[in-house]
Amino acid sequence: MTVETVLNIASEALWTIIVTSGPMLIISLVIGLVVSIIQTITSIQEQTLTFIPKLFGIFICLMLFGNFIMDKIVSFMQNLWAFEGYIK
Repeated sequence: MTVETVLNIASEALWTIIVTSGPMLIISLVIGLVVSIIQTITSIQEQTLTFIPKLFGIFICLMLFGNFIMDKIVSFMQNLWAFEGYIK
């Protein structure tokens, strides 16, 4: 296994992580921003107020994007296992 092969695998793994975690992170960011704006407008200083909306948002996001996320992970693993030049 060459250095180039390891770098290609690491690059593909990082890209897969970014693509699969992106929808949940974006939903969490948007919900947190909206709740923070509402807290600012109403002068509520409760830090734990965003927990339940983020939890429901991520749950719905997993229901909507779960198939896409699983397809990406399975595709990455199939490509990784299909490569014959790893073990010498």
